[in-house]
Amino acid sequence: MTLEAVPPSLRGELSRWLMEVQPGVYVGNATALVRDLLWDKAVQNARTGRCTQIYRANNEQGFAVRMYGDPHRTLVSLDGFQLVAIRNARHIELQGEYDPPEDDDKL
Repeated sequence: MTLEAVPPSLRGELSRWLMEVQPGVYVGNATALVRDLLWDKAVQNARTGRCTQIYRANNEQGFAVRMYGDPHRTLVSLDGFQLVAIRNARHIELQGEYDPPEDDDKL
């Protein structure tokens, strides 16, 4: 999990469960329940900051990604793969042409 521009109290809370290997970069081996609870806590307390969580998943990529708080990046599902779309002028152009699949609620 990575945190950017979040309150120090949130960083301290996460360091109880995960190891902070670089400022704002946390790693650990948590159960799915703990992982989801930590994600909820991070999102609720991030204020104007940004959070990203990458975790092991049973899919083609072998991992799944969650992102919160970065208006310039969004997750896109393409043929079962999660990709990060960076919003710039070209993204705005292409956005009108892209029709996401209906099962996108899994992201």
